[in-house]
Amino acid sequence: MGPSVMPTSSREGAPQPPPAISATGLRKSYGDKTVLDGIDLSVPAGSVFALLGPNGAGKTTTVKILTTLVSADGGQARIAGHDLTTEAQAVRAAIGVTGQFSAVDGLITGEENMRLMADLHHLPKREGRRVVAGLLERFDLTDAAKKPVSTYSGGMKRRLDIAMTLVGNPRIVFLDEPTTGLDPRSRHSMWQIVRELVSGGVTVFLTTQYLEEADELADRIAVLNDGRIAAEGTADELKRLVPGGHVRLRFTDPVAYENAASALRAPQRDDAALTLRIPSDGSQRALRLLLDRLDAAGVEAGELTVHTPDLDDVFFALTGEDGVPQQPKEATR
Repeated sequence: MGPSVMPTSSREGAPQPPPAISATGLRKSYGDKTVLDGIDLSVPAGSVFALLGPNGAGKTTTVKILTTLVSADGGQARIAGHDLTTEAQAVRAAIGVTGQFSAVDGLITGEENMRLMADLHHLPKREGRRVVAGLLERFDLTDAAKKPVSTYSGGMKRRLDIAMTLVGNPRIVFLDEPTTGLDPRSRHSMWQIVRELVSGGVTVFLTTQYLEEADELADRIAVLNDGRIAAEGTADELKRLVPGGHVRLRFTDPVAYENAASALRAPQRDDAALTLRIPSDGSQRALRLLLDRLDAAGVEAGELTVHTPDLDDVFFALTGEDGVPQQPKEATR
């Protein structure tokens, strides 16, 4: 497994609740092609976990294994406290799944799709009607409820997909590339839906190729490449895994600028703009050391900005060109 920064308890010695999803050593091959090569995952309850990776990295296979759709060749996993292998039915009862491709029936109405799902969950008729009406309203589909789904836009179909997933009130929801093919407005609507789910205590396991999506939504992110976890952490932690971060200091006083340049030991200079650029991972410790050196020199910058690599940089550094992974530097804390 790649570089990872593990979370710590906010109270020393306080017991940690069991993760909503945990997996150890998951392996899967199709013929002589290894799709998953022993991956470990841990997803805290009530959080968003994003699995990033290029096409063919194994994201969908991971979702299929964790949702009991296919069996792993090796490893163990627990979902909502249930063993994936020996308690598969209990796992299915605790989860909801929205796949890459719409599972709605375009020949019937949105409401009929929802009621069909309520019947599959064996909800009593009155309860089913109540749940369906509530979800249609929640996902802004009430006006379109009696129209054939074939008339829906891509964003509406995706909202209906997730509404159907929630009919059984799952506490863990798997979203496999839920915004692929959506326009920016629909994508942002989906992001808001995910945020609302999590605010209600639902755990969301998200796969995506949109780095901005992971940055916006995920509490923790894992980058999957060539069947292995290349790195895992928060978005900020992952951004510190690759070089290119720096602190930019801007001065209005030429004397202060020269004194700072001397104190900071050969930073990159822009004499015309009176700015200095100092390589930094952006961590609190690195910033404190920088400010201490400025204080010791009796210098105060007019402006200080921290620049860190974005997830695009992380993604390409970890997956490499032509699928060849590169080794990032360890995160500094």
